[in-house]
Amino acid sequence: MNDGVVLIPTYNERENAELIIRKVFSLPQLIDVLIIDDGSPDGTAEVVRRLMPEFPGRLFLEERRGKLGLGTAYIHGFRWALARGYQYVFEMDADFSHNPDDLIRLYDACAHQGYDLAIGSRYIQGVNVVNWPMDRVLMSWFASAYVRLVTGMPIMDATAGFKCYSARVLRTIPLDRIHFVGYAFQIEMKWLAYKYGFRIQEVPIIFTDRTRGTSKMTKGIFKEALLGVVQMKVESWFRRFAPAPAEPAPDSATLVPAPATSAPETR
Repeated sequence: MNDGVVLIPTYNERENAELIIRKVFSLPQLIDVLIIDDGSPDGTAEVVRRLMPEFPGRLFLEERRGKLGLGTAYIHGFRWALARGYQYVFEMDADFSHNPDDLIRLYDACAHQGYDLAIGSRYIQGVNVVNWPMDRVLMSWFASAYVRLVTGMPIMDATAGFKCYSARVLRTIPLDRIHFVGYAFQIEMKWLAYKYGFRIQEVPIIFTDRTRGTSKMTKGIFKEALLGVVQMKVESWFRRFAPAPAEPAPDSATLVPAPATSAPETR
């Protein structure tokens, strides 16, 4: 078994499923793939099942009944990956808005540079977004600025969904206490990693809007993110976070400072 697995939630991604799977398996870094399909009526799961004999022991499929939300799909995948001993767990969209080639750079940040969470960041070096309308770019950029303002968390791309976690991050964060399912889920996971004192690096990427299929973004998801940030901040006043075990810091790269606290988490 390889030490990394990329989690790809799908809902009606038949047009992209085979392409993204083959692209990941073409990379020089060996990374397994878990597709988490929420009962796609377009037959996405059937595409994956057809490919599984071609990639035995590397391509996996978890099928869920109904569209249960991005956050619950990833939590399902986190638990699946931890149960199988993976050391590095990636999040990536199926629609090629995240370039699979960048998986290698995220892996390197965690596996070789010693970071606990690597974020594929659209905003760490200017604004690197292709094919988005200006209102969408502004909404995304200001959402991250809003998160920094409310939480004090120094992450430039707080809503990013392209990430690599070391297994110890996912073992530390209480996954059964995650509140949110949409973009707020992405913010909440970063917030908890930050509060637990894990080392975080933002890796610059170029984000390209999908050319196949339909976006899953809705106003409700965006509203959840805006309100959820305040909720997370307020709840943090009544929780304590045990810091991650200390390790030598990498010599270079962007380090997000950890909050100073030593008391165990209260539940």
